[in-house]
Amino acid sequence: MSPTKTQTEWKLAELAAEAGVSPRTVRYYVQRGLLPAPPFKGPDTVYGEEHLQRLKAIRVLQARFLPLDAIQVELTRLSPEELKALSEAQVPTDILPPAPTALSEPSPASGVSTPGPVQAGRQLPVTGYRRWELAPGLELHLADTADEKTRALAERVRALIEQSEER
Repeated sequence: MSPTKTQTEWKLAELAAEAGVSPRTVRYYVQRGLLPAPPFKGPDTVYGEEHLQRLKAIRVLQARFLPLDAIQVELTRLSPEELKALSEAQVPTDILPPAPTALSEPSPASGVSTPGPVQAGRQLPVTGYRRWELAPGLELHLADTADEKTRALAERVRALIEQSEER
């Protein structure tokens, strides 16, 4: 009886299926720098173990509600051993966000299960967000389901930023 051979190289579709993402997401992550480019491009392109580990680690970090920029920083600082451990962490698949999309004003939540306001002991579903760029590199996202107190706080923060820019 021969030992079971573990796969160390995958075609794009195989890698995506193994990681639970779409092939388009894999290409997007390579473009963004979250994944290294495969060593060869073309019909015979193969992805290695590091690609799979990074994809799984990205999914774990997304489940922790980190944005892609923060995920990229986190992946950069991890040692190979830490990356492997993170990629093997168990994550409930019902809370994983879909593949990233471009932001718009306001941006819909697209079914992303994120913590929303709690009312009478239960969480309200978030249907969308209002997004404001307060300063270069600083954004404020306000859920459509936010209560009045939270909305007022967001408006105060925006007003403070505008006042500081006028000076």
